[in-house]
Amino acid sequence: MSDPLYPFDDIEKTVQNRWKSDKAFSTRADRTKPKYYCLEMFPYPSGRIHMGHVRNYSIGDAIARYKRMRGYNVLHPMGWDAFGLPAENAAILRGIHPAEWTESNIAHMKEQLQRLGLSYDWDREVATCSPSYYRWNQWFFLKLLEKGLAYRKEALLNWCDSCATVLANEQVEDGRCWRCGSQVILRTMNQWFLRITDYARDLMAGLSSLEGWPERVRTMQANWISPSTGAEITFEVDPLSLDERAAPLRLKVFTTRADTLFGVTFVTIAPEHPEMDLLLEGSPQEKQARNFIEETLRKRTKENREEPEKEGVFTGRMVRHPLTGEKIPLWIGNFVVASYGTGVVMGVPAHDQRDFEFARKYGLPIKKVIAPNGEIQGGADQAMTEDGTLFASERFDGMASETARREITKELESRKLGQPRETFRLRDWGISRQRYWGTPIPVIHCPHCGIVPVPEEDLPVLLPRDVHFSGKGGSPLGDHPSFSSVPCPACKETARRETDTMDTFIDSSWYFLRFAGGAPEGAAPFVPEDLSYWLPVDQYIGGVEHAILHLLYSRFFTRVLYDLGLSPVQEPFSTLLTQGMVLKDGAKMSKSKGNVVDPDHLIAQYGADTVRLFTLFSAPPDKDLSWDDKAVEGAYRFLGRLYGRVNALLEEFPQANNDSPGKELTSEATALRSKIHETIVRVTTDLDSHAQLNTAIAALMELLNALGSYQALSGEPDAVRGPLLREGYLTLLTLLSPFAPHIAHHLGERLGIDRIDALNWPVADPKALVKETVSFVLQVNGKLRTTVTLSPGSSQDEVEREARKDEKVLRALEGQTVIKRIFVPGKLLNLVVRPSS
Repeated sequence: MSDPLYPFDDIEKTVQNRWKSDKAFSTRADRTKPKYYCLEMFPYPSGRIHMGHVRNYSIGDAIARYKRMRGYNVLHPMGWDAFGLPAENAAILRGIHPAEWTESNIAHMKEQLQRLGLSYDWDREVATCSPSYYRWNQWFFLKLLEKGLAYRKEALLNWCDSCATVLANEQVEDGRCWRCGSQVILRTMNQWFLRITDYARDLMAGLSSLEGWPERVRTMQANWISPSTGAEITFEVDPLSLDERAAPLRLKVFTTRADTLFGVTFVTIAPEHPEMDLLLEGSPQEKQARNFIEETLRKRTKENREEPEKEGVFTGRMVRHPLTGEKIPLWIGNFVVASYGTGVVMGVPAHDQRDFEFARKYGLPIKKVIAPNGEIQGGADQAMTEDGTLFASERFDGMASETARREITKELESRKLGQPRETFRLRDWGISRQRYWGTPIPVIHCPHCGIVPVPEEDLPVLLPRDVHFSGKGGSPLGDHPSFSSVPCPACKETARRETDTMDTFIDSSWYFLRFAGGAPEGAAPFVPEDLSYWLPVDQYIGGVEHAILHLLYSRFFTRVLYDLGLSPVQEPFSTLLTQGMVLKDGAKMSKSKGNVVDPDHLIAQYGADTVRLFTLFSAPPDKDLSWDDKAVEGAYRFLGRLYGRVNALLEEFPQANNDSPGKELTSEATALRSKIHETIVRVTTDLDSHAQLNTAIAALMELLNALGSYQALSGEPDAVRGPLLREGYLTLLTLLSPFAPHIAHHLGERLGIDRIDALNWPVADPKALVKETVSFVLQVNGKLRTTVTLSPGSSQDEVEREARKDEKVLRALEGQTVIKRIFVPGKLLNLVVRPSS
C-alpha cells in the first residue's frame, strides 16, 4: 500500500487509549439527566465480525454519540449471545470444548469491535454462557413454572436413528441428517413449553402502542399472532363395536365459519394427532393409514417451503354431525398439523377451496348450504367462500351468514357440543433442546415425587465441563453420571436431572434488562431502581430477520416479568430500526458465495473511521447497502482532505483563538458562515430522524467543499478569515464526531479542544441563517438560462428585470412572446414563451 493520506493507525490507537483511560463511556443511572438507552442486537460469537455487524454497530454508535452531545445520559452496552449449536459443532469437528471455542471467539471479536472505536460501556458486558447470567434463566424458569406458564408435554421432533439424537430444523438437509446422511424421522418426545399463547391477546393489542416500529415489522408480528374468532365444535367418533361401556372419543374442531356446518361432508385429522392410535386400533384401514402417516411425517422433515400437494387417506372411522347426527367419514390429511388449532378440521368443500380440491381428488360429496345474494346456484368449478344466505340448514334456513354463525354456535352450546372461542395462529413456545451448550433446565424427575423444581438456593445448575463430544447419542449430559443422577430435593431418593437445555432465544429475551440493571453476582437478576430509570430501550437496532421470534419472545418475557413485578414496563423497545443488508455483486455477503469483504483488512488499509463513514454514507440505514470499492476510497479521500486542510489552517494561523469573525464580512464570508449554520440544522435534523444518516454525512462533505473554496481565496482580511475558518472546521469536526470519532477527536485537539465528543452539540445562529442575498434561477420554457443574485424578498418583476440584462436570456426571448410566468419566491422564475405572430 502507498503512504496513507493521513496517519489513521496512530491517530485511532492514541484516541482509543485516551477513551479507555478516561472511562469515557461508562454509565450510571443519573436521575438529574434525561436518559437514552441505545442498543444494537448483540452478536453470536462466531469468531469474526462481518460487514453486517460493522454497519449495525456503526449506526448505533452514531446515534449514541449524538445523544451524549445533546445532553443525554446514554446507556450503550454490548455483550454476547454465547450459547448455541455452532459451538457444539466446533467441539465435534475440532476436538475443542464449546466453552473454550466460545471464549476465544469472544476475545477476538471484542478486540475487533474495540478497533472500530465503538462507544460501548464494556463494564456492563455479559456473555450468556456465563453461570452468573444463565442462573437467572433458570430462576425465571422456576417463576414461570410456579405461575403455570411452563409445562411439559409430548411433541414431534426430528430424530436420527443412526446418531441416536434429536436434530434441530437447521440440522436437517433435504430430509437427512447433516452429520451422517441418514433419513430423519419425526418422533414424539416430551418437551418443555412456555405458554406464550396466554399472552397472545396482550401481545396483539400491544402492537398498536409501538408507533416507533416499522409498519412492516408490526404487520409481520400481527400475522404471526393472527387472532381468529369463531366456534369450537365437538364431533363424536362413531364406535367400532357395540360396547356401550367405552367412553366416547370426541374430536374438537375450530372454525370461523359455523354457518357452513350443515355443509360438512368429511372431517380431516392431522397425522400426528395424539388420539391417532386410539382411532386406528381395530380399524379396517389401519395398515393403509399407518403407512400414509409414516410417509407424510417423513416428507415433513424435508426443507420444502412450497405448499405440498393435498393428500389423504380414510381412517375407516366415522364421526357424527353434532346437529343432524349424520355419519361423516374421518380422513387423515397431510395439510392438517396437530400444533395448529385443534389438529382437526371440518371439510366443507362447497365453501372452502382447499376442501373443494381435496373432495374432488378423492370423490367426496360436495354439499352447498350458502347461497350468494340469496340465490341458489348449480354446479361450480370452485368453492363459493363468501358470506350469503343459508339453505339446506334446517331451522337456520334464510339466515344471513353473520347471524347464522351466532345462532348455530348458541345451539351447539345448549347441547354442550360447542362454544364460542377465540384462537390464535401463535403456538406455545417449545424451549427444550437436546443439546449440551445451553442453559440446563432446572427440574429433577423423581420416580416417587414426579417433576420437582431445583430449589432456588441450589442455582445455578452448572454445565459440567468434563464431557465428551462424539456427535452420537444426543446430548452428552445424559451420559454424565454426576450431572444426571441426583437426589430428589423432596424425598432424597435417587432421581434424574433434566438433561434438556433451553432454547437460546431465552438468553436474548431479557439481556437488555441485565444490561440496564445488572446486579452484583448472587443478589438478583437486576436492580429494580436502575430498570425504572433506563427502560424501555429508546432505540433498538437489528436485522429484520429477527422481526418475529426474537422480538416477540422479548415482548412476551417483558410482559411476564411485568406481571411478576420485576419489570417496570410492558414493552421493551420504544423505537426499532431494522437496518438493511450489505450486498456485494447483488447478493448478501456470505462465504459460500465468495463475496465476503473482511472488515479487518479494510481497517488496516483505510482506518476504522473510513469503514464507519462508508457504511453510514452509502445508503439510508433501513435500506440495503451495495458494496462499492470506489465509495470506500471516496470516504477515505474525504477524511484525508479534512486532515490536510485543518493542518493548512494551523500553518496559516498557528495561534488558536476563539475570536468571532469581524462584524464587517465580505459577501464570500457571509455565504460561508451561512453554510456553516445551515449544515448544523441539516445534520441535526437528519440525526434526529435516525433514518437519514447518509444525508447528514453528505451535508458535511458539502461543508468541507465550501470551507476549502473559501480557504483558497486571497484578499480576505485575516481578522475575518482565521476566526471564520476555525469556526467552520470546529463545527465540521463536532458534527462529524458521531460518524468518524477518531479523526474528529485528533483534529479537535489540534484546534485546542480537549475532548470534542464532550462538547455540547452546536446550535445554529439564527442570524447566520438569514441570507442577505439568494440566487434566483431564470428559465425559459423550463430550460436554465442564467442565475441572478438578489435579496430573498425580491418580486417577480425585479427578478425578470435583472434577468433581462443577461445576453443569454435576451437571445432566448428574441422573437418570442411571454404567455405565462411561473414564479417561486426566493428561488425561481420560469418564462413560458411562444413565437410572436
